[in-house]
Amino acid sequence: MACGMICVHGVGKAFGETIAVERAELCVERGEFVALLGPSGCGKTTLLRLIAGFESPDTGEIRVADVPVAGRTVCVPPERRRIGMVFQDYALFPFLTVAENVSFGVARRERRRRVAEALELVGLAGLDKRYPHELSGGQQQRVALARALAPEPSVVLLDEPWSNIDPLRRHAMRDELAQILRVAGVTVLLVTHDREEAFSLADRVALMLEGTIVQAGTPEDVYLRPADRWAAEFAGAGNFVRGRLDGELVETLLGRFPVTGRNGATDVDVLIRPELLELRPDAEGTAEVVAREFRGHDVFYRVRLADGTTLVSHRPSTELVALGDRVTVRAHASAVPVFS
Repeated sequence: MACGMICVHGVGKAFGETIAVERAELCVERGEFVALLGPSGCGKTTLLRLIAGFESPDTGEIRVADVPVAGRTVCVPPERRRIGMVFQDYALFPFLTVAENVSFGVARRERRRRVAEALELVGLAGLDKRYPHELSGGQQQRVALARALAPEPSVVLLDEPWSNIDPLRRHAMRDELAQILRVAGVTVLLVTHDREEAFSLADRVALMLEGTIVQAGTPEDVYLRPADRWAAEFAGAGNFVRGRLDGELVETLLGRFPVTGRNGATDVDVLIRPELLELRPDAEGTAEVVAREFRGHDVFYRVRLADGTTLVSHRPSTELVALGDRVTVRAHASAVPVFS
């Protein structure tokens, strides 16, 4: 059953009548950065707490570094799992200095060395005597990360660490934190409901819905080759048009395309992402731009076709089309996913 640094096999957890995690399967390889992505209430944080040891599974097994840490006959306490965790609210001790916060959980004989190394790694050398309230939000987050890294864990778990950060600062802070973690060389599992965050940071993304891992793969796989209709919609904006399979091709109102997978049905819904739809101004065009959203570097358009079908197109702002313009719509897709 060995499968990398973290192995979650058939794990389930219920709180009374509420099932939080059900038959979850997840593998995270050594040194990998994986994002656990899903809507609020889907069981992401519960699964993270099960891996950390703050909860015990009702069914299944969890291994860390190929060592069983939770299951029917074993329950290793959190402090013995070699797992560091950064909580959503950082959970710093307000009455302890930065150095004292970071040294929490480190063996006494190693504290001076490990605290200095961890603070250097996160760029807080020289701030060891300050208290949390004397630091900015970003600095507090780095203290929390230093505390997670100080005991030299094999795995670091991040529970939506940027959810309380101002959106204007979030992008820079998450890039900074991700870079620190990659330099540290640890295995990372990030819980988030932010699609952009997951796609931009992670080596692989695991989509979770109603306690179950629906799909796991690279961000490109999840976006371009979603496992089902829900995964397709959650991974990003998309156009679903009717199509009819003919061998290895599907016929749609936008043309014929190769398909990425078949499920036995003949009449299917075809996913075409907005960035694959090109709009060409054409006074004789059969489509009309009925809405547009200018975002600076790009523009989202809503286009109504002659038969009343409405599609969305995502184009760079160098290809501006005015509201009300007639256009010709062309899809540039080498292959498309289909769903029954």
